[in-house]
Amino acid sequence: MNTIGFCDSLNSLLKTQGYKIIDNSVNDSRIIGTATLIVLIVICAVGMDYEIIAQDVFAVVIVGAIIDYCVGVFMGPQNELQIAQGFVGLNTSVYAQNIGPGFRFSEGINQNFFTVFSIFFTSVTGVQAGANISGDLKDPESAIPKGTLLAILITMLSYVLFVLLVGGGQLREASGIVAEIANGTFTDCSNRTCSYGLYNDYTVMQLMSAWGPFIYAGCFAATLSTAMTNLLSVPRIIEALGNDGIYPGIVWFGKPYGDKGEPFRAYVLTLLVAEAFVLIADLNSIANLVSNFYLAAYAFINFCTFHAAFVKPLGWRPTFTFYNKWLSLIMTFICIILMFMIDWIMAVITVSVIAVLYFFVVYRKPDVNWGASTQAQTYNTTLSAVQSLNNIGEHVKNYRPQILVLAGPPTTRPALVDFANLITKRSSLLMCGCVSPRPLSSKERNVCISTATQFFKERKMRAFFSLVDNLSVEAGTRALLQASGIGKLKPNILLMGYKAEWQECTPEEVVEYFDILHDAFTNRVAIAIIRMRGGLDSGQSPLKATSTQTLPRVDSDGCFLNLGYNDASEVPDSPALNRYSMNTHLTPDIPAGRGHKSPATSYINMYRNMDESPNVTPSAVALENIFQRKQKKGTIDVWWLYDDGGLTLLLPYIISTRKKWAGSKLRIFTLIDKMDEMQIEERNMASLLAKFRIDYSNLTMVHDVGERPHPKTVQLFQDIIRPFKEENSPTSSRDQSRL
Repeated sequence: MNTIGFCDSLNSLLKTQGYKIIDNSVNDSRIIGTATLIVLIVICAVGMDYEIIAQDVFAVVIVGAIIDYCVGVFMGPQNELQIAQGFVGLNTSVYAQNIGPGFRFSEGINQNFFTVFSIFFTSVTGVQAGANISGDLKDPESAIPKGTLLAILITMLSYVLFVLLVGGGQLREASGIVAEIANGTFTDCSNRTCSYGLYNDYTVMQLMSAWGPFIYAGCFAATLSTAMTNLLSVPRIIEALGNDGIYPGIVWFGKPYGDKGEPFRAYVLTLLVAEAFVLIADLNSIANLVSNFYLAAYAFINFCTFHAAFVKPLGWRPTFTFYNKWLSLIMTFICIILMFMIDWIMAVITVSVIAVLYFFVVYRKPDVNWGASTQAQTYNTTLSAVQSLNNIGEHVKNYRPQILVLAGPPTTRPALVDFANLITKRSSLLMCGCVSPRPLSSKERNVCISTATQFFKERKMRAFFSLVDNLSVEAGTRALLQASGIGKLKPNILLMGYKAEWQECTPEEVVEYFDILHDAFTNRVAIAIIRMRGGLDSGQSPLKATSTQTLPRVDSDGCFLNLGYNDASEVPDSPALNRYSMNTHLTPDIPAGRGHKSPATSYINMYRNMDESPNVTPSAVALENIFQRKQKKGTIDVWWLYDDGGLTLLLPYIISTRKKWAGSKLRIFTLIDKMDEMQIEERNMASLLAKFRIDYSNLTMVHDVGERPHPKTVQLFQDIIRPFKEENSPTSSRDQSRL
């Protein structure tokens, strides 16, 4: 836009001298503007030192032009031709004529304050020049406020001075005919078209100055100076955008070159974009769009400063004494209102472009951290919400299953974490707990935490990772149960893997696993145990093995052990997965009106058909992604052995509502003591399920619960526990009684 202003001024000068390239109009502006852009971009690309020299030269010319104009105004008209063209000198009568508004129809539109403002506003858009090149300043914190405020002050005073001088010494319309001066008709333009005066002549400053040609030089210097400032600063913004990786197409242009890191590619992009607008070659056509974009930028800047001052992060320490956040908010709304008052169509276009850019960034989620005030706002909002939640009483309608899953590093047991996520997805708290019996270094902890966080991000889980070390499995689990969460955002369900090797491991490990269950009951936390054919382990811990220690692996109880795989290829294939089950041990820890009993045991079995033949062994990848895939039509069996408040029914119902499990049917099995009460109990159970609003496909009453077990079953049980009852067993008498 400044380049087009330079071209218009140069065309006017050439026209007065009788010269032209093609037409003294838009075509000449296009040619001159293209050449000017190339020269300016070369000066900027060569280095900031040359740009500073050029700016110093421009500044001297501008100051000289201002002095030339002021001297000419106070000198007054030097001949009758100047008077005929409207320059009558400073006097009170001219002030009185020009003091009021006088908008009229011109250039195809009814001019008003906002149309004129849109043209004027583009001349004060250099406020951001210092901020745009802040990376090249020695002391931006000091230089930007001082330089910007001083520039604004000088600009404001000079503009006000120009307005007063022009309005006090130049008529609005004049004919330019010297012979009409004697009878005073040179100002009568009511019935004819006049070519001079403030309304018609854009070169009145040349007319009023002491030496007219020097005003052209000042106009050239002012436009070229501003154009060069933008050509210097915009490529550095593009470079910053490229370094942050916000927009993929900008990354290539953001590459720096040389010792000073000049963004030459960004210069080329800036040149191409500027050239596209220079080819329009009409200042008024693009002024509204430019003003809208600048007003939008100022609105964002004002709102950002307001928001930072409002949330008050510790890093927000403005040094400007007179800053007030409410002034920033007011100016935000004023900028937005001005956008629509200037040109609502352009404002809509501007808002649309900004919205597209914003939602693109939100969609891509670039891995960049600016320390934005929104982070502080999120923290404050979260803290207030958690504190408010603490003061709200519990109610069964608002019950949410909040799960602590003992998975160790989640990358080693993804199926367990995925299953927990099926229950809590987007609705409640999920915490992944990990216990290491040995102490971990700070580096090991950071690796483990970052790997878990990346795992959650890749699988789009809303989960947290909690790690404790230098504790036994039982003590670590107890610490997680008691310390995990904050306020009422605490786990109320403990999800564990089934200890499949309980017959091969030492009795102490079995007792430890058993004690974890008791610790959960003691802390009024429900227990869920998931069992899958082939186990749950499918990978290795993110902690690297050293020469003095083996790679830790997660056992089925969800904790580190000093056993592990040195390579993912050593992970054994799992048996055929034609069925998997989840066994839940639940404590009645639901706030409700239903009666609670002692800690009960209930079971949930899930069946599904696999595409693979039973003779085919699925890979570890198939195992770890088993709950990520969409399930075919199958059955979820719920064995409700005791009235536990409804949690045993709630969990499988939640799973059945998930998109990937929508085709699974829910079958309910429950127990009765007497055959003659089967129909009554079945109606009662159906009524209860209806109250719970749980859809099910089948309800089965199991009546043989009171019968004695078959002798073969008793013998099988005795054979299983015989090793733990032998006299040479290392198990203590206390452990034997508990087993």
